[in-house]
Amino acid sequence: MTTDLAFAVPYLADALVILGVFILTVGVYGMIRLPDTYLKLHPGSKAVLLGLLPLLLAAALTEDPAIVYRAALIAAALLLTTPISAHAIAKAAYQRGEKMEAPRDR
Repeated sequence: MTTDLAFAVPYLADALVILGVFILTVGVYGMIRLPDTYLKLHPGSKAVLLGLLPLLLAAALTEDPAIVYRAALIAAALLLTTPISAHAIAKAAYQRGEKMEAPRDR
């Protein structure tokens, strides 16, 4: 990285970590609050994908090739497996006969 932008990298990494932790926290709250499996799938899969990608990007800002390659591999694995696992969970809940509930008014 150039020296004039090198001072901003730690602040950018901190901002990405805060963003990732915030998205993960909101996703966990959604999974706790929503009533059934189908509705819990959305915040769960979004939290995994959108919450961990900023954390992986923050790790990749170290510019260590080993960390960058691992972060890229983890991101690719998440992009491939998150929708597949959400579909498998929804299909299992459907085959089990689980009904979709309406969210309760609070």
